[in-house]
Amino acid sequence: MTCVYAKKETEQFYENWINEHGHILYNYILSLVRNRDLAEDLYQEVLISAYCHLNTLEKMSNFNGWIYRIAVNKCRDYWRKKKTQQRFWEEKVYFYLNDRKQSSPHPEEIAIRKCERRDMLDYIQSLSPMYSEPLLLFYYENLTLTEISAAKKVPLSTVKTRMRRAKLQLMKIVEQSAPAEGEYAFS
Repeated sequence: MTCVYAKKETEQFYENWINEHGHILYNYILSLVRNRDLAEDLYQEVLISAYCHLNTLEKMSNFNGWIYRIAVNKCRDYWRKKKTQQRFWEEKVYFYLNDRKQSSPHPEEIAIRKCERRDMLDYIQSLSPMYSEPLLLFYYENLTLTEISAAKKVPLSTVKTRMRRAKLQLMKIVEQSAPAEGEYAFS
């Protein structure tokens, strides 16, 4: 009988805490993720997780720290999951490869793609070797970042930084060389 009473008392404490302090917890999660929909989802996950594990909490005086730790861990889990789902680098520079899976492209499309690929290779080669080599090895030789690091005898973080800087430079070059709206590339 005392066990049932203690459980009801704990659940009542939990419910009162949520009613009084739940909005503060939600705002804390929102400050971490900066997205209302995501904050609402994570808030619900935190509440469910806390409720399911109420019996593991030994002292109710530790409740605030405990539930905020759950919130931080849920946010970290989300960020970890998001990071693994995304590709390491966004490939904005290679916009022309998006449509590769068409069944039978028209000859004009094939010619345009070849020109774009040739242009991109020219753009990459116009960069300093420090930036062009990792891009060429990654995209044209299909080496991994780790293999490039070993081949160039530089740390992996250096390869990543050079790739990022090279892509930023490439984006600027591509934007500058693109014809303005209304102009024709073949004039």
